[in-house]
Amino acid sequence: MEKTRIAFFAEILIEEFDGASRTMFQLIKRIQPEQFEFLFICGTGPDDIAGFECVKIPAVALPINTNYTMALPVLVKTQIKEKLNTFSPDVIHIATPSLLGAFALKYAQRREIPVLTIYHTHFISYIDYYLKHMPFLINKVKHMIAENHKAFYNQCNQIYVPSESMKSELTLMGIETDRMKIWKRGMDTQLFSPQHKDPSMLRNLTGNDLPTILFASRLVWEKNLETLFAIYDLMESEGPKVNFLIAGDGTAKVACESRMKNAIFTGKVDHQTLSVLYASSTLFLFPSVSETYGNVVIEAMASGLPCVIADGGGSKDFIHQGENGFKCQPYEPQDYVDKIRLLLNDPSLSANISAQGLRESQKMDWEQLAAVYFNDLKEMAFHTVLATA
Repeated sequence: MEKTRIAFFAEILIEEFDGASRTMFQLIKRIQPEQFEFLFICGTGPDDIAGFECVKIPAVALPINTNYTMALPVLVKTQIKEKLNTFSPDVIHIATPSLLGAFALKYAQRREIPVLTIYHTHFISYIDYYLKHMPFLINKVKHMIAENHKAFYNQCNQIYVPSESMKSELTLMGIETDRMKIWKRGMDTQLFSPQHKDPSMLRNLTGNDLPTILFASRLVWEKNLETLFAIYDLMESEGPKVNFLIAGDGTAKVACESRMKNAIFTGKVDHQTLSVLYASSTLFLFPSVSETYGNVVIEAMASGLPCVIADGGGSKDFIHQGENGFKCQPYEPQDYVDKIRLLLNDPSLSANISAQGLRESQKMDWEQLAAVYFNDLKEMAFHTVLATA
C-alpha cells in the first residue's frame, strides 16, 4: 500500500515547549509509519522526529518574547523547495500563520496540494498586553492580525478549531465557517488523576496545611497576570489565609516574585510533578483570557481540582457555571475572590464541583482525536489523487 506523504511545517518542534507543541506531539507519537511518511520542517527542533527527517530553517528570537523563535524560509527557499519536490507531499500541515506558514501555503497553492492547519494560538488576544503602553496602536494591530488571519486561513482546506467560542471569534474575523472543524484537545487521564494526590509533597513545598490555590502556566503577561496579582492582594489583605502556589516559568517570573512575595514558586516542572500539584492542591485559579483551548484547565479538572477561571478565551467552554467550576469577569479580581471563598467555605460544594469536573474531563480522548486527524489526512490526499487523475 502506498503511503500518504505529509509535509509538516511548525516554528518549534520541541515536545514540552508549550501547549501547542504538546498537541502536535500527541499526533506525532501516534503516526503509523506503515501508512504515513512525514517530512518535518521547522525553525527549532531535532534532526529526527519519530524516525522521520526534520529539516531546520534559520530562525531568530522574537523581540517581544525571546523564548520563541521565528523561522526565515527566505534564506533557504531554494533548498526547501528542492527537498519538498523530492518528497512530493500529498498534504501539507501548517502549524502557524507565520513566514514559514506563508511559504508552505504558497508552495501548496502552486502545486494544488491540500492544506490542513490547527488553530493553536489566539495571537490577537496578546495585543492588549504587549501594547499596553502604546494603546493608540492596539486596534490597528488587532485589525492587521485579523486581516492576516483571514487571508491565511481562508486559503487552507481544513482548519481545526478547539471550541465553539473560538469558531465564533474566527467567523467574526471573516474566516469561512465551512473550512473550520471542531477538533478539541485530548489528555492523558492516567497522568492527570486524583490518584496522584500527595499531601506530604505539598506540605514540603508550603511548610503548612493551609488551603492551596494553584496557578500553573507560562509566566508571561498575556496570561492576565495583573489580575492574578490583584486577586493575591485581596486574599492577602482580607483572607482567608491560603497558600498561593505558582508553577511555571517565563519572562515575567521576576515581576511575579516581586509582586507576590509570599507566594511559592516552583519554576518549570515536568508533567509528572505537575500532576501531583494538581491532585494535591485545593483549587485551580486561571484568569487568562488568551487561551485557544486551555490545556491546564482540563488537566486540573481531570485531577479532581475545582477551577475558578476567566470567562474568556477557549477555556470558558469547559465550565458550566456553578456545576463543574466557576467563570469570572476576566478583569474583576473581586469576582474571583468571591468564588474562591465560596469553595473554601463550602466543602460539599467543592466536592460536587470536583466530581462534575472529573466526569467532564473523561470525555477527552487523544486516541479518538488522532484517528480523526489521520483519517482527514487520508481523505484529503485521496481527493487530490482523484482531482489529478
